[in-house]
Amino acid sequence: MCVRPGRGALMLSLWLNVLASGILLGLVYGLVALGLTIIFGVMRVVNFAHGEMVVFGVYVGYWTVRLWDIPIIAAAAISAVAMFIFGYLLEILIVKRFVNRPQHDQFIVFIGLSLLFSGALLVAFGPDPRPTASQLSFQTISLGVVALDLARLQAAATAALLIALLGAYLKFSSFGRSLRAAADNRLGGLIVGLNIPRIYAVTFGIGAACAGVAGALISPLFDAQPYLAVDFTLLAFVTVIVGGLGSFGGALLGGLVIGVAEAIAALMFTPSMKTALPYALLIIILIFRPRGFFGAREI
Repeated sequence: MCVRPGRGALMLSLWLNVLASGILLGLVYGLVALGLTIIFGVMRVVNFAHGEMVVFGVYVGYWTVRLWDIPIIAAAAISAVAMFIFGYLLEILIVKRFVNRPQHDQFIVFIGLSLLFSGALLVAFGPDPRPTASQLSFQTISLGVVALDLARLQAAATAALLIALLGAYLKFSSFGRSLRAAADNRLGGLIVGLNIPRIYAVTFGIGAACAGVAGALISPLFDAQPYLAVDFTLLAFVTVIVGGLGSFGGALLGGLVIGVAEAIAALMFTPSMKTALPYALLIIILIFRPRGFFGAREI
């Protein structure tokens, strides 16, 4: 005799699947936010064009899969290299001229870059959404009552691995120590002979690469279109502020919190509410803990 699961079991299964989906996507959000927080933590500039860099990665994922039919992991590697070079050159050619300028000058140039990049994407590819047909699309794996989307699982696992590797590299490598020294005291770094311009260029390249990799990883989940850039920029800022501006661990925690909040909002209310709940959470965080979960207290 077949026994149907009770309502309570079905609700538990639904909630576990929603939470798992939110956590997986949150890990990718953490990688996006990590690129933003590394740039700010070292250079003290706010990259308002970060969302466009994520969308660049989405388009890299779309075109590499379409043209060469390669796995998304390979597309992410290509995106990492391309976006690192792009970020490195962008810092040398434009950003470095504004590092020591007033904040309103920095805001204007990055907003200008954001509009320029969005316009370039619109001219190059048009406004129509372009779905990426990944080899893992529509495939799932079951862990008990939890069914995990393989494309989402791959994106989350890759993002988690990259976050761990980047954290280890910045903590234990010689360049990582130089980068942290430049972040703590730029003038002191110059005095002891650190090549601050090179550190800044590499830092911006790393931040852009994080955005590009994240974009390629989620290309099977989000249709490639220029208008996604604003959403990803705002999402990155919300994630960083919730976790704590300039905090490595805060970017990861903020991504997980936002990912789960979006999933819960879509389940409890409507799918359209998933973009509203993170901003409500942001307001609450700013009221009760303005520096975020791991942000340093200002003196």
